[in-house]
Amino acid sequence: MDEMDLMKKLSDVPSPSPEAYDRARAVLQTAMAEPETAVVRPKRWFSWPRAGFAAVGAAAVAAAVVMSTTSGSVPVSPTTQAAAPTPVVESPLVKLASDVKAGAALPGDSSLVIGTKMPADLPSYTFYTVYTDKGQIFTSDSAANLADSVRRNEDQAQPFHARVMAAAREAANGDVEKARIAMITAAGNPTGLGLSPAEAEKAWADSEARTAEEFRKLGKPFTPRPRPTGKDLENFHNNHLWSNATDALFQGAANADIRAGVLKLIATIKDVAVGETEVGGQRALTISTGPEIQGGDASVVLTINADNGLPIIEEIFPAKNSPHPSKYGAVKYQASRVNLADVAAGRI
Repeated sequence: MDEMDLMKKLSDVPSPSPEAYDRARAVLQTAMAEPETAVVRPKRWFSWPRAGFAAVGAAAVAAAVVMSTTSGSVPVSPTTQAAAPTPVVESPLVKLASDVKAGAALPGDSSLVIGTKMPADLPSYTFYTVYTDKGQIFTSDSAANLADSVRRNEDQAQPFHARVMAAAREAANGDVEKARIAMITAAGNPTGLGLSPAEAEKAWADSEARTAEEFRKLGKPFTPRPRPTGKDLENFHNNHLWSNATDALFQGAANADIRAGVLKLIATIKDVAVGETEVGGQRALTISTGPEIQGGDASVVLTINADNGLPIIEEIFPAKNSPHPSKYGAVKYQASRVNLADVAAGRI
């Protein structure tokens, strides 16, 4: 059984919160005796570690923790602990973000993103996501089912979505550093980013205590870990920034503020490499992140249109030196502005 088998078996389970994924991965890694210095938020569907001889038991533990945890609140104390220095430099992403903001507004009241996931060893499948300018989110596996969901007003937006979208808008129109902290902590703040040293240590201890309690309920041992520092802490924050920012992009790519803000935020990650390429005759930029940002198991390359910043494809490459490398996977994207009324009528 690998990570995709596990996710298939969990396909009928309601989607857990991002922080629940954090704890599930921590439980899964500990049950499998996988060394890790800090809990790293998994990168959506492709980053679940491969299961070895303890696959079934570990998967059950992870699933139980996912279902038994909820998202924690983010402390709002005054900022006294400086975040890792990540100035927004004049990178191609910043220039592109400015061009996106300066561009003419497109008609429509919603962003439609059609994604085609191509996981390793499994058939590809397509999903549809509508993010409205009012903050609603509708998702489905077909245009017809999406229309039904919109007509029934089955808004699937959660507080996490509101937070990542607000952080992207702040980056596009206001304080990028403030937006960066908000994006990193959108699913919780276990490291106490933005807090005093004492408050940060308490935040970490509280997070570890919650994880220990989940282990206790499952009859599993757990050894609290020290709060990450230095480069490990920087990578932890960059992992959450990348994951949460791209989540916002893949939900609301056709919203200019969301797209511009995400580009500015990704530009603050100094270990990101930006290159030029061509896809289907159109100029494109590649945004590459290494295993140190992706939790150690994979490298990720996001390719976007060089003229408008819309996502084209995200590819996941196994980390060569990882004991549990992710399998290759890819997601192709098509994004456009639409009217919600047209979606409800099946006209997309």
